[in-house]
Amino acid sequence: MSSTYEQTPPRDRVREELFQLIRSRGDATRTDLVEMTGLSRSTVNHAVVRLLAEGRVAEAENQAKGPGSGSGRPSTRLRVVASGGSVAAIDFGHNHIHVAVGDALGRPLGEQRLDIDVDLRAGEAMDLAAELLSELGREHCVDRLSTLVAGIPGPVDNKTGLVRSSTILSSWVGLAPVEELERRIGAPISVHVENDAVLGAYGELKVGAGRHHPSFLYIKASHGIGASLVIDGVPWKGSTGIAGEIGHTYLAGRTELCRCGNRGCLEAVVSVQALLAQVAHTHPNADADTVTFAALDDTTTHRLLNEAGRILGGVLADVCNLLNPGALIIGGELGAAGSPLLEGVESSVGRYAQPAISAAVEILPASLGIRAELTGALHLASMLALR
Repeated sequence: MSSTYEQTPPRDRVREELFQLIRSRGDATRTDLVEMTGLSRSTVNHAVVRLLAEGRVAEAENQAKGPGSGSGRPSTRLRVVASGGSVAAIDFGHNHIHVAVGDALGRPLGEQRLDIDVDLRAGEAMDLAAELLSELGREHCVDRLSTLVAGIPGPVDNKTGLVRSSTILSSWVGLAPVEELERRIGAPISVHVENDAVLGAYGELKVGAGRHHPSFLYIKASHGIGASLVIDGVPWKGSTGIAGEIGHTYLAGRTELCRCGNRGCLEAVVSVQALLAQVAHTHPNADADTVTFAALDDTTTHRLLNEAGRILGGVLADVCNLLNPGALIIGGELGAAGSPLLEGVESSVGRYAQPAISAAVEILPASLGIRAELTGALHLASMLALR
């Protein structure tokens, strides 16, 4: 019934790192692993022997001989063994549900997305998610789901498993999403629930822009603004699991009303809704219900996105001064909106963060775009199932 990201014990960290490298690449030789990690050959060999003994990876002879005279024995390639049942993922956004089923390695088999007010319709959103999972299972001949990971856009207390904030997710407060989803799915399944930004960070860490940054901050900039800090390859969630609520940082001098009941919160100023409200004034002929920022490729929209990036960057500059991350990875719909927003973030971080800190941080769009949360959920479900 746990709903937390499980940290790998230190003694197993190397083995898990190599396993994830093999998995993300599809296959790898021992030499590849040495070169990618900088670990000694003996350390890599010891970890690979354990992985082979556990049945988590298998060897296949490389058809092409390696460099040299050609007289040596061909190298063997290591591949992850797909074992166990299929897995599933649900991304509950503020305004959508995105559902997927995947194989034992977390590779998607099929997915569906629906628009719905998740904040105010918790029961209906979970009912629909369970129905979509059932439909996808039948469509892709999935007999059994072993593990489900779901992300919600609000704080989940990792000690109680309850949704904590009555203002951010008003219809979810007091609910235990793990139990609610287990009841709706019915069949025996291991269910885990995380904050959506944590899953976005996990997706970028495993197969996205975070692969080359052991410590980074992931920001989901969408209908809300959330963040997740990754330290040495592990998401850090705080003492009760609700770290990262930067969307409710107060902006001096701003009076916009936020969903939390306060005024001047970051996400009341910088969010999809806030920017679309401005688009409605600057583009009176645009349909605010269907328009996308990508479709509004004009100077005025670029200016709006750049200013939003500058405001977001001002908050992130303070975070950088505190945490000194190696990268800021901007996800969500606004992260995928193009370079103007990222340029605004970069401008403010460069101006307000300490020079040595701003020089060290790389500002990147999420390479998985709006699929970071769903991808992270599938990969975490796979990891939990393989364990």
